[in-house]
Amino acid sequence: MTLPVLLLFVGFAYIILFGGISLLRREGLSLRFAIEGVVFTGLVSGLAALTSFSVHPVFFLLFLYLITMRVRLLVDIGTIFAKRGRFSQAERIYQLAVRLWPDQTGSLVLQVNRGTALLQSGKLDEAIVMLNGVLEKSGQGFLGVKYESAAHYNLAVAYLRQKHDAQAVREFNAVLDTWPASEYAHRAVAALEKQRHKDTPAPVEKQK
Repeated sequence: MTLPVLLLFVGFAYIILFGGISLLRREGLSLRFAIEGVVFTGLVSGLAALTSFSVHPVFFLLFLYLITMRVRLLVDIGTIFAKRGRFSQAERIYQLAVRLWPDQTGSLVLQVNRGTALLQSGKLDEAIVMLNGVLEKSGQGFLGVKYESAAHYNLAVAYLRQKHDAQAVREFNAVLDTWPASEYAHRAVAALEKQRHKDTPAPVEKQK
């Protein structure tokens, strides 16, 4: 197998594999991901066929991954900073991700993580607005159950911290409806149980 043909095979196998994973996650198919993957694969394989240019298939696959998954990688890096309490650095990374033309799924995932960082930094009103905005778009089929569950759970936590217990309970229940087997669902069950005990009046001792 010649190098150009091998690169074409690797590139299209990558696109099909990640497209299948997206479907399993219920994130829908990203047209931009497919176009970027096809264009990059075509350019590199064409360059290898027409010139003496050579690249190892492993490095080609690595570059293809970095190009097509650039937004997700930046989101992960920003989330690491947010978990360490470095919210200003996290926000700068998130803003860079916004400027790198995320696709529909990438944009929603970015907003979920930004909303979570706002919640962690105590900006509850901003977190609620952003997470509600994400969930309003979740019906388009690009968010996926993992991130939809995360959005519902973190929105519930934000409502709970604002003492809006009814809204919090509604969102915790939405987590269970979205993905009952997730870690977010386990946390939601614990939070709902705690709320039930909180709402249950203490027993009155009988007079002797």
